[in-house]
Amino acid sequence: MIVFGSLSQDLHLAMPRHPGPGETVMSGDIEYRFGGKGANQAVAAAGAGAAAMFIGRVGDDPHGQEYVRRLGRYGVDTSRLSVDPAAPTGTAIIYLDQQGENMIVVAPGANARVDHGDLDRLDDCGPGDVLMVQLELDLEVVAEAVRKASRQGARVIINLAPYAELPADVLDLADPVIANEHEARLLAESGRSPRSLLITLGTEGSRWSELSVPTARVEVVDTTGAGDAYCGTLAARLCLGDEPAEAMRVASDAASRNVTHPGAQPPLP
Repeated sequence: MIVFGSLSQDLHLAMPRHPGPGETVMSGDIEYRFGGKGANQAVAAAGAGAAAMFIGRVGDDPHGQEYVRRLGRYGVDTSRLSVDPAAPTGTAIIYLDQQGENMIVVAPGANARVDHGDLDRLDDCGPGDVLMVQLELDLEVVAEAVRKASRQGARVIINLAPYAELPADVLDLADPVIANEHEARLLAESGRSPRSLLITLGTEGSRWSELSVPTARVEVVDTTGAGDAYCGTLAARLCLGDEPAEAMRVASDAASRNVTHPGAQPPLP
């Protein structure tokens, strides 16, 4: 399977509570981790047993070089990951409160320079492949990636995060569109109704058409990346031939495990 998406160096700041507008809140020491929805999903897909390839961009800097090595250690194919000399590696600042809830601010860096030229890396995508995309890249490029992969016979999965409006024809090419409750509400308000929609419901599990799958109750350490763990695992299991209910069950288990450790990605194997 192929993940076409973003990656970022994550800077974590733990604090007793999130600040309000104009407020200063003291945090603990800054922690440097790794994230970006695309890379998180590629790591999850590899962990779920798929041959996961990642297409995106890093900066020509130490953070980018380290990230490429790290993805390789997870078993992600980085042969189509570009190094961009004109932009830094993307960065995300994550504010984590004592309840494990997060707020995230993203500086896209090299992610913002993924363009239509990068679509050439999908030329051999076809039947039997799954393309997973999110919305942290240029939306026109994401839309064309979806159209191209679908024309070539691949299955496409769209994670509608962070929420943005995509053309109706693009949404209808996905099987499924994955959205959390907030994103699903915004999608409904937009008047768009994809033919295949899977809604993640946090501690209540997930729902896809008539299928509903619960999630395990666990002690939450950090919710960062839980949705990405779900999406990457679901895509991997569908690519490997699982029926939807089984893919959803495995994905829910992966998301539950992901909130029991700090950061968006599991400890290196």
